[in-house]
Amino acid sequence: MPDGMTGADNLKAAALAYCDAVYFARAEVFEDLCHDNFQMTLIENGQATFWNKASYLERVRGRDAFPAPAQYEILGMDSAGDEIARVHLTVDVPPARYEDHLGFVRVDGSWKLLTKVFRVCAHLDEE
Repeated sequence: MPDGMTGADNLKAAALAYCDAVYFARAEVFEDLCHDNFQMTLIENGQATFWNKASYLERVRGRDAFPAPAQYEILGMDSAGDEIARVHLTVDVPPARYEDHLGFVRVDGSWKLLTKVFRVCAHLDEE
């Protein structure tokens, strides 16, 4: 852990890195941030669609970054025993705002994103 940073600081840093990587389509960040067993689930119209780490990285590489500044909000964070944690946030990926529930695990002292369950919470053109 860097000097002066707590587990909560590192979790927030991981969440902010996630938000920037989503917004700016930075697959290289996800290569490191995501656990090898990462699983992503979109809930839409009562249906679930699943991606693993490789398919998510392909998806991110397949789109362009959005103009700065990134648009996101961390709504909540908590951890248990400095081993598992969750982050609840929104992030804009125009034309939608997504609500994400992220599950992290601690691996070799670093937070790794293991699960992402998300949904569209707003259509930006309708706000």
